Amino acid sequence: MPDLRFGTAAPTSQEVDAVDAVVAGVGPATVVVSERLVLGGRDRAVTRRNLLLPALHALQGAAGWISPGGLDHVCRVLEIPPAEAYGVATFYHLFSHSEPVAGSTVHVCDDIACRTVGAGGLMDDLREAGCQVRSSPCLGQCERGPAVLVQRTAEEDLSVAPASLQGVETAISSSPSVTLPQAGSGNLTLLARVGVVDPGSLDDYRAHGGYSALESAIAMGPEAVIRELTASGLSGRGGAAFPTGVKWQAVADQMGRPKHVVCNADESEPGTFKDRVVMEGDPFSVVEAMTIAGLTVGAERGWIYVRGEYPVAATRLATAVGAARAAGLLGEDVAGSGRRFDIELRRGAGAYICGEETALFNSIEGFRGEPRNKPPFPTTHGLFGEPTAINNVETLVNVLPIVLDGGGAYAALGTDGSPGTRLFCVSGRVMQPGTYEHEFGITLGGVIQAAGGMAAGSDLRTVLLGGAAGSFVGPDQLDLPLTLEATREAGLSLGSGVVMVFDHDADIVDTVRRIAEFFRDESCGQCVPCRVGTVRQEEVLVRLGGGGSFEDEHELLDDLAAVMRDASICGLGQTASGAVRSAIDLGLLGGVS
Repeated sequence: MPDLRFGTAAPTSQEVDAVDAVVAGVGPATVVVSERLVLGGRDRAVTRRNLLLPALHALQGAAGWISPGGLDHVCRVLEIPPAEAYGVATFYHLFSHSEPVAGSTVHVCDDIACRTVGAGGLMDDLREAGCQVRSSPCLGQCERGPAVLVQRTAEEDLSVAPASLQGVETAISSSPSVTLPQAGSGNLTLLARVGVVDPGSLDDYRAHGGYSALESAIAMGPEAVIRELTASGLSGRGGAAFPTGVKWQAVADQMGRPKHVVCNADESEPGTFKDRVVMEGDPFSVVEAMTIAGLTVGAERGWIYVRGEYPVAATRLATAVGAARAAGLLGEDVAGSGRRFDIELRRGAGAYICGEETALFNSIEGFRGEPRNKPPFPTTHGLFGEPTAINNVETLVNVLPIVLDGGGAYAALGTDGSPGTRLFCVSGRVMQPGTYEHEFGITLGGVIQAAGGMAAGSDLRTVLLGGAAGSFVGPDQLDLPLTLEATREAGLSLGSGVVMVFDHDADIVDTVRRIAEFFRDESCGQCVPCRVGTVRQEEVLVRLGGGGSFEDEHELLDDLAAVMRDASICGLGQTASGAVRSAIDLGLLGGVS
């Protein structure tokens, strides 16, 4: 176990080269003792430490693991105590740190969608074939499971879905195309270019209307952009539904301090894959929307934090950022505006909790991805303690039609309380799983019918609405309008737009137990209500599965749910009991609450 002292292990030349490529220009510091030593040291720590996560990725990619010698080299260059760097490296699921990994590690999704379509059998087949296999939380490929992520030493990671033994063994070299059931439909807004444009071509993006919104935003000016955004009624699409115009205005009002724009692309909610579809199929839209955000709130730096299980999305976003910079659409003079704005890409490394905005800030800054107490809020104390506008991918790309067509036109879509369109992640026992765009107000049954209805020979038993942090609903809820106000009144949440459909052949008991296991695994452990509550919740489900009675356990489940909801620091603990309680209330586990 590392401490504040360096060990005796030396890095390999490959590790040194990989790390130095990431931290080029930083180098070990030359410290001159003076009255400004403390302040200078703090500044160096900030500018260096945020390179820790990229440096750990470089070690993992070069050597297949985070070796003691490689970690010590990173610590020397970035001036980080070894114990702290070790704490960060061991926080993430995708980093190996106990022993070298030869060749490739195959991560097979064993979460609630993929386990129903053969993930267990695929893992057995891969192990028999001699592959190094690890079960994984949701890989964000729920519409085309079973899904696999292949980590390859000295090569780029590979995403395979739907995966088979042959597909993994041959290590497919071509990037997968985005499957979009509505591709080419004339009534799409957010998904209009997905499956239509070449995601790697700036020229093709512009030929399909790309960067018209940025031109309009520059001509309008920041105040007008925020007015239209406020008039549109756009709210966050990550689950909290906070008004986007209010958030941007709050950041714009902060004077005299550096500001940031952050795209939260760490889409890790089981059942969710909509942001992945946008990033893979229309990456320039994310870059353009972030640029508008930066110029509007007065930020000069933008950050895209994309989950580590999305190698294709990360590659395409990096390509888009590079092409935009080369074309003068990022950098010192954005599109001739005289304003500076640029974007850095950060890859996560397998931690669901980093989808929480303050945990994401800590991860970028080079610390363990643990949530912070709020207040203060990100609009005043966000990334590096500075004012930050943070939105997820879907929220950001909504900005483009609002700027082009006006807030009033956008507000005319959907309902009064839920204007605009919404992306839904439809998976499970439907004919055409995939990402769908609908106006707010479509019913739950309408979403299922738009996906072709139930798969042949299937009868609807239940729907998981909102993801693992959401709730199960029964067939009697098919007429429920999917709006913020209607779901709130029903005691539900749209969450990240998940609509996962189960028929009567589904093993709901196993699904619910897996949800409880997921939250237990993904709790960062920082606060007692979540750290202990998620473990106790899973233990209750195990006892029930072994023949225990609801009469003996329901009071404990109620207490656990109340404590986690009321006392947890962040949304993980606050929502960890939702799906479990709803399954019990609906009698899906064979008992009553």
